[in-house]
Amino acid sequence: MQQQEATAMGLHVDYFASLNSPWTHLGAARLEAMVERHGATLRIYPVDFGTIFPASGGLPLPKRSPQRQAYRMQELERWRDHLGIPIHLKPRAHPANEGFAASCVIAVRETLGDGPALALAHRLLKALWEEDQDSGERTVIEALIREVGLDAAAVMALGSEDRWAEQRGQDTQAALARGVFGAPSYVVGAEIFWGQDRLEFLERRLARG
Repeated sequence: MQQQEATAMGLHVDYFASLNSPWTHLGAARLEAMVERHGATLRIYPVDFGTIFPASGGLPLPKRSPQRQAYRMQELERWRDHLGIPIHLKPRAHPANEGFAASCVIAVRETLGDGPALALAHRLLKALWEEDQDSGERTVIEALIREVGLDAAAVMALGSEDRWAEQRGQDTQAALARGVFGAPSYVVGAEIFWGQDRLEFLERRLARG
């Protein structure tokens, strides 16, 4: 994975996301607006937090204590109301099977560019959290690819190639090597900003240049 910090326009942000994470979704629009505002570049990595959690001392949601699970629900409701983003607190398909969707996002990133990959990833998150769709279902993924203006048949065929799952594995190991342990993580050089509630600090970093 190529690391960048400065570009001709501004800073570069590596964006480590989970396509199952409500926190990733809650920060999505603000992140896009922020990097545009500061002339930064942004590359999304839909990595495997099923690998990252055990390697970094974390637990997947079903294995967390009842107290932590209950507090998570309170926080989701608070942030939903604060941001005015109409998420379902318990989507029927959560956790969705994100393997193929992630492969499609990576395939788009590597063949069409960062912008289309970001658009697809954020559309998948919206489908899961706002529309209660199963973002791991291939017919849903196909429709969402079409909605973001891409050739659905071509992206579905490309996403089925094994090399993108392999690339996801490499991206996941690179994320661990850089200190990433949770989603979303926004990384500028060696600085990690974990969570959509840290976007204000990311903005300060981008403003400094």
